[in-house]
Amino acid sequence: MEFAQCTSRLLCAGKLSPRGARRLTNPTRTVPKQQKTALKLETRVGNSRRSLVAVNARASDGAAEAETSTAVVTEKPESGRFQVSQGYPTPFGATARDGGVNFAIYSGNAVSAVLCLISLSDLLDNKVTEQISLDPLTNKTGDVWHVFLKGDFKDMLYGYKFDGIFSPEEGHYYNSSRILLDPYAKAVISRGEFGALGPDGNCWPQMACMVPSFDDEFDWEGDLPLKYPQRDLIIYEMHVRGFTRHESSRTKFPGTYLGVVEKLDHLKELGVNCIELMPCHEFNELEYFSYNSVLGDNKVNFWGYSTVNYFSPMIRYSSGGIQNCGRDAINEFKLLIREAHKRGIEVVMDVVFNHTAEGNEKGPILSFRGVDNSVFYMLAPKGEFYNYSGCGNTFNCNNPVVRQFVVDSLRYWVTEMHVDGFRFDLASIMTRGSSLWDAVNVYGKPIEGDLLTIGSPLSSPPLIDMISTDPILRGVKLIAEAWDTGGLYQVGMFPHWGIWSEWNGKYRDTVRQFIKGTDAFSGAFAECLCGSPNLYQRGGRKPWNSINFVCAHDGFTLADLVTYNDKHNLANGEDNNDGESHNNSWNCGQEGEFVSLSVKKLRKRQMRNFFLCLMVSQGVPMITMGDEYGHTKGGNNNTYCHDNYLNYFQWDKREESSSDFFRFCCLMTKFRHECESLGLNDFPTAERLQWHGHAPGMPDWSETSRFVAFTLIDSMKGEIYVAFNSSHLPVTITLPERPRFRWEPLVDTSKQTPYDFLSGDVPERETAVKQYAHFLDANQYPMLSYSSIILLLSPQENA
Repeated sequence: MEFAQCTSRLLCAGKLSPRGARRLTNPTRTVPKQQKTALKLETRVGNSRRSLVAVNARASDGAAEAETSTAVVTEKPESGRFQVSQGYPTPFGATARDGGVNFAIYSGNAVSAVLCLISLSDLLDNKVTEQISLDPLTNKTGDVWHVFLKGDFKDMLYGYKFDGIFSPEEGHYYNSSRILLDPYAKAVISRGEFGALGPDGNCWPQMACMVPSFDDEFDWEGDLPLKYPQRDLIIYEMHVRGFTRHESSRTKFPGTYLGVVEKLDHLKELGVNCIELMPCHEFNELEYFSYNSVLGDNKVNFWGYSTVNYFSPMIRYSSGGIQNCGRDAINEFKLLIREAHKRGIEVVMDVVFNHTAEGNEKGPILSFRGVDNSVFYMLAPKGEFYNYSGCGNTFNCNNPVVRQFVVDSLRYWVTEMHVDGFRFDLASIMTRGSSLWDAVNVYGKPIEGDLLTIGSPLSSPPLIDMISTDPILRGVKLIAEAWDTGGLYQVGMFPHWGIWSEWNGKYRDTVRQFIKGTDAFSGAFAECLCGSPNLYQRGGRKPWNSINFVCAHDGFTLADLVTYNDKHNLANGEDNNDGESHNNSWNCGQEGEFVSLSVKKLRKRQMRNFFLCLMVSQGVPMITMGDEYGHTKGGNNNTYCHDNYLNYFQWDKREESSSDFFRFCCLMTKFRHECESLGLNDFPTAERLQWHGHAPGMPDWSETSRFVAFTLIDSMKGEIYVAFNSSHLPVTITLPERPRFRWEPLVDTSKQTPYDFLSGDVPERETAVKQYAHFLDANQYPMLSYSSIILLLSPQENA
């Protein structure tokens, strides 16, 4: 989750009220408590991303809260419907083999295990169809429980019950009445429709896992990974449901994987060649379900940063829902990947391995907690949950069992689902030492002077090591959000093995400051244009290790960045107390959308300036869904809870802007792809790049400078000149002398469409160019305030 998200989850029987989500630009900043509102809902709320303290203390009634059931399940006695045998301890999960299905699951602290088989119809009635007790003598190898079954599995689901100590103080939450999800399940079945309540209004109805079949096949039509060099990417951050849910999308299956497929050509037109999907692992969108009186709808977990299962695609993003026991969702996700690849677009998944939906001790027991809580979560000595994620628990990533689980999940999405890489939410948590840290267990020998405590940052984290050296995973895109809510900020310092890149939050902050005209940022802005060598060069990394962005799903949209000085989050129902207050935004002179014509023109100019900056910077540019047409959220910088127009891509607005900002964006991405010098494999040197000021070769890095310009040698374009004037005053600049050549205008953000980008199809283009002739004849160019330009060098006639 970009910045630090403070989310809330409903507690059983509505005893505690939900608290809003908050995201922080500075992850070390503490978050003020929010006002509570009463709820009358039979569901639960987990912890919000509020506490930045390492340990989240366990409430005195936590054990009782944790035992509250989400669904009353009636059981049928065991029967002889299936042929049962010993089974195999590997692979984990449910695997179709030898004419049957093998089930294997790790639980080192359970004393007994029961495999529950549940038909789809029985699941909806909260019944168990069959249950098979596992014998620890024959159905257990080491800490792995296993069994092999033959029989009729049509429309059959499964789960587990484990028994053992229920002692939160010792880190154990075993409860033999709970049906648990297999962490390795390939599909999770509960509700079929996004936002629809379960039986009796239950937000957390019983869930179960898909049983695999020999008939589970998908025609990949020869699909192979595209394997683009990362330096060539233009990334588009997308929310699957939000992309086509708006009625103006006119898709057959709005808000689904299939809906995205219908609109892939839009991304191709935009020039995008990589999609970064916001969380598509199974999550419960009803996690914060409550009535929002401000908008008259219900708050939900729209963004999805609260994983229930790491192998399952989000069922309610599929058109089929729970039909075919989740296989339709798997196939629709695969179809999305296949069709994206056909259009030359890679797909990267946003994954959340820092915490799960189970929250702290007051959250539900769904899977990991009931299977082996002390293994999967980072615990303090008395069983309290460490809260480096801000969501109540912290995934115990560097525990040997858990890190293998994470690697297995990632490999599954690459090999079986054909994804091209991953963006890791709050990735710094994956560098922290696990509970029960033991250097001998991790490295095979003690480490001299090793006094690491739980959660301490590790210089060579075992999980990052495993991912980075894995023969499958080291060949895909690996992107870290290099901070967490416990104060660990690693931008430029994330353990990288030479292959990890990072969301460059410093790029975002610096570019926002310079382009809005803040003093003392010209030098830092120049570093950003070069791919942030100040962050990455010393560690042996390259410009493409920097994922450059100005906006992300979290925070202001690009349009709102130039429209609002302050957040306007009243629609979240939290009295505007949630969300980040420090946005480095500028409203261009007037707050809000109803402003003078001159302010509107300046805002469009600033949007073009930001986008041009992204496209001419070394590193990998990332665009956020909707920014290409100027999507607004009305100044709300924390729309985590809205399943409505605030988060929906509005296709009618995109069409309205197709002759304006969208055109500019398409032409700028095309220009970037055409320029060999704008996606360099190494940082530019003086042989290729030269800095300028108002006069050539004389850059101004003083505290008051608001002008940065450079020329760049390009094998495709010859040479390009780029300049940014973020001053409130216009300036006439002198251009570098190039004998027998002449500078020609291409982009000027101060001009109205279509003259902001003088592409070959601009009407009366030659006339527009001639308007600059007297300046260019004198090797000069006039720049208005808050504008940027691109000039190209062309041979001078009669030279």
